[in-house]
Amino acid sequence: MSAPLHGLFDKRVRGDDVLLALSQSRFEQVGLAAEMFAGSPDGLAHVLRFTPAASRAPMVHLSRDLDLLRERDRAAIVEMVRRFAGQLSGFVLHDRHDMPRRLDEVARAAAQVSAALVAHGTSCLFVEYAAGSTLEEFVALGECLAPFEQVGLCIDIGHVGVRAARRRFAELVPSAQVDLAALHADDPRMPELVDAVVAAVAVGRSSVTTLTRAVGSQTNPVHFHLHDGHPLVPGLSDHFAFQWSLPIPFLWRGRRSLPTLYGVEGLADVLRTARECIPQERLSMTLEIHQGYGQLALDADAAALFRHWTDLTNAERQNAWLALVTQSAALVRGLSHVVS
Repeated sequence: MSAPLHGLFDKRVRGDDVLLALSQSRFEQVGLAAEMFAGSPDGLAHVLRFTPAASRAPMVHLSRDLDLLRERDRAAIVEMVRRFAGQLSGFVLHDRHDMPRRLDEVARAAAQVSAALVAHGTSCLFVEYAAGSTLEEFVALGECLAPFEQVGLCIDIGHVGVRAARRRFAELVPSAQVDLAALHADDPRMPELVDAVVAAVAVGRSSVTTLTRAVGSQTNPVHFHLHDGHPLVPGLSDHFAFQWSLPIPFLWRGRRSLPTLYGVEGLADVLRTARECIPQERLSMTLEIHQGYGQLALDADAAALFRHWTDLTNAERQNAWLALVTQSAALVRGLSHVVS
């Protein structure tokens, strides 16, 4: 048996709740559990009505505005733990820049949330790598959470990889005096800098496997956010599926594209390391894929959900995104058999 696998469960386009019904249907077809956003408790309660049947209870990505070290935010988290007792597998919360300097406060805050988690079931709280800490700082954060068996870390491989690539690029080309994330594929400097860009991006994979081994030696649960990306993508530079490459307007080694942070080979490496280092009972994963492409026509069953729609454009956009998520689930499961 492999680790529990979730997928991002959301409306990616405008429309009514039939979009969530379509997501529910697609997740049920492939046996994929959900990870939902929680803008508010009432909003979460609404989306939970569409929880995929016969799957693991959903994970919930808490609002990025919530800070574990703020008392009012902790109270809000504790109240959500109480309200949704027995309905959720876990809660994901972003870390903060100042957490590595405030580990004693982190431990006290985690103790408060941990008491609520233990009192109301088996769900866990995962602190996600998002603020750009060094790997050593994030490992130390995990060590500080060690006394709380239902509190652990979330390794977002996109966040880790992009941050590592930016740091490595600055080391490789200090004279460039430019952040890797400030470049773009058609930047006139790219032909001169491309080899350094590729070398920096390649560091993302090894950073994730190094972090995984370090966190795996701890005893708390670990959740992964799986997605690909590239620092040169403007705006949201990660949260892509794994089977793509970054187009460029010039030739590099006989091609007009650059490898991404992971690709299929890198994903396999991440999965292999996770399974070698983290016991299955402490491991879970979510395909946190945001980007979708174009439209995908609805099959007969899905089209029946949208009889009241006169324009199916957004339904087909949601369907195309869901196809990426479910195809990525098949990829992860196929690789899991190979690397386990």
